[in-house]
This record gives sequence, C-alpha cells and structure tokens, in this order.
Amino acid sequence: MAEYFEDKTFTAEDLGDRPLVKGEYEYCRFENCNFERMDLSEMKFVDCTFSHCNLSLATLEHSMIQDAKFEHCKLLGLKFDSCNPFNLSFSFDHCILDHSSFYQCKLKKTKFISCKLHEVDFESADLLQAYFEYCDLLNSTFLNSNLEKADFSTCINIQLDLDQNTVKGAKFSISSLPDLLVKYKIQVTG
Repeated sequence: MAEYFEDKTFTAEDLGDRPLVKGEYEYCRFENCNFERMDLSEMKFVDCTFSHCNLSLATLEHSMIQDAKFEHCKLLGLKFDSCNPFNLSFSFDHCILDHSSFYQCKLKKTKFISCKLHEVDFESADLLQAYFEYCDLLNSTFLNSNLEKADFSTCINIQLDLDQNTVKGAKFSISSLPDLLVKYKIQVTG
C-alpha cells in the first residue's frame, strides 16, 4: 500500500541519498532536492511545488502530476509523455527543460516563464493558450501541434512550420519572423 503525505516540506537534508518513498504527495513542497535519475514511476503529486530541485533523467512512468509548480528546477531529459495523462498539469518558472518530451501531451494554458527549452519535443502536443514568457526554444520540435492562441511573443529561437501546426490566434514577435518563414526561403528585412 502506498504511503500518503499531505502539506509536508521535504528538503535535501530530509532525503539525503535516500530515494523518495513511493506514495501520494498532496500540497507538499520539495526544496533543493536531488531526484536525478530517480524512479518516480507511479507516484502521485497533486498541488506540489518543486523549488531548486534537480529531476534530470528521472523516470516518470505512469506518474500522476496535477497542478504542480516547478521553480528554478533542472529537468533535463524528462519524458512527461510517459506520465498518466489524466489531469496532467503543471507550470514552469525559471527552469531548464532541455531534451525533454511533451509528445502528445495536453498542455492547455500551461505557463513556461523564463525557461530554457532546447531540443524539447512538442510534437502533437495540445498547447492551446499556452504561455511562453521569455523562453529560449532553440531546436525544439513543433509538428502537428495545436498552438492556437499560444503566446510566444517574448520567445527567442522559435522555429516551426506554420503549415504543419495549428497556429490560429498565436502570438509571435516581429523578430521571430525570419525563423518562422525559413521554410519559404524568403528574406525579411527591417
């Protein structure tokens, strides 16, 4: 039987080198914790906050993540597409998500604030009304993605095929036009 934790704060000192106990965590806070390469499969995190944590290459197979907040976290190579899709929801503030995958994830209204998102897979993701504020999307993949009403207006290095994605009502900055039009081999001048 899985253990249940509610409204508890976990710090690096609390966990040490021990793995996180398999269970359900609601309204918990994780501060300065290292979960790198840890198996977090089939765990449940509801309304939890991760602050200054390293979750790089952690296994999230069938994990349930609902209304989680990641602040100043390192999340390299995470496969969010392997999480339980039911009510999958989170926000990211000042995080590094390089090489992560959101393939086919439903990410409506998800907020990415000042995040580094190099080579992230957003293929077939539903990013309706997602908000990307001051994010670096270098070499990230958008293919058959729903980007309707998504806000990329302050992003850099965004490159996507406008014909291969749904972009109605999406916002982009004028400076991103050359990257958005690279497929057409036209030049945009100031």
